[in-house]
Amino acid sequence: MTIAYIAESAGVSVPTVSKVINGKSGVSADTRARVEELVNRYGYRKPAGANRSNVVELVFRELRDMWAVEIIRGVERVARRHRVGLMVSEFGLHDTAPTWEDTVSRRPNCVLSVAQLSEAEREQLTAKGIPFVVFDPTMELPDDVPFVGATNWSGGRAATRHLTELGHRRIAMISGPQDVLCCCARLDGYRSAMRAAGLPVDPELVVYAELTREGGCAAARSLLALPERPTAIFTGNDPQALGVYQAAREAGLRIPDDLSVVGFDDLPVVAWVDPPLTTVHQPLTEMAVAATELALTLGRGEAAPQVGLEIATTLTVRASTAPPKG
Repeated sequence: MTIAYIAESAGVSVPTVSKVINGKSGVSADTRARVEELVNRYGYRKPAGANRSNVVELVFRELRDMWAVEIIRGVERVARRHRVGLMVSEFGLHDTAPTWEDTVSRRPNCVLSVAQLSEAEREQLTAKGIPFVVFDPTMELPDDVPFVGATNWSGGRAATRHLTELGHRRIAMISGPQDVLCCCARLDGYRSAMRAAGLPVDPELVVYAELTREGGCAAARSLLALPERPTAIFTGNDPQALGVYQAAREAGLRIPDDLSVVGFDDLPVVAWVDPPLTTVHQPLTEMAVAATELALTLGRGEAAPQVGLEIATTLTVRASTAPPKG
């Protein structure tokens, strides 16, 4: 039973119901009586989190460079508009790192978790009446867990289709870890586009690496050392693509003359590298805005319009891709 349902049943606004429940003035006697009757009829009680602070807590496992900055920018924009505070936490990197017990004890209005929540952590927040939203899930979630993500599969397909339409046939994929959901979706999109173009997916052209510049560089070195090297490489994220740039320079290859490269994320820096990177735009700031709005809706005790939301990715074509030689 939510305040919103009682408000709709009584024909009044949510703030009016909140005033009645909290014993505040500014409500006519008739309206107060009508709302109180509905409250008693439905047995409404203040939620367990009624004493939560007016703060949204944004939780990362690791604050990763510009990727994290884009998310923080979106969350801050919404928090400022709703006049709520913002707290950023980083878990899991150090022995002295905060834990979920610290978050629960702070009793935030809601939690937006870029860190992936285990079942035990979800239960801990739920038991204390603290609503939460998972940002960009890296694993399968139960159907009732609210989340905001991106269309990773279609992004991977669009990136690969761009390369096949340029005429590339030997296209490699540097994917992220095999147990990360978004990386699996991007890889599946790559495979789909290859099949649609009538091209085989060569197992030696699909490699896995950490989502870092160093991981991308090491993977690219192995690909470029093949007897028949790829003419194009699609990476799981932009830092990996920057690693490909480094490996290409070491091998004496020019981008895009000798090797086309496509990334994923569209971080601001990739428009300034030489040559500017063609990449899949993942709307991180817009995703963060949507996730924060959803978290605050749950924090007000209102029903979410939808549990899960995926925001569309788009391909941003720059100068790192061109038709293959010959």
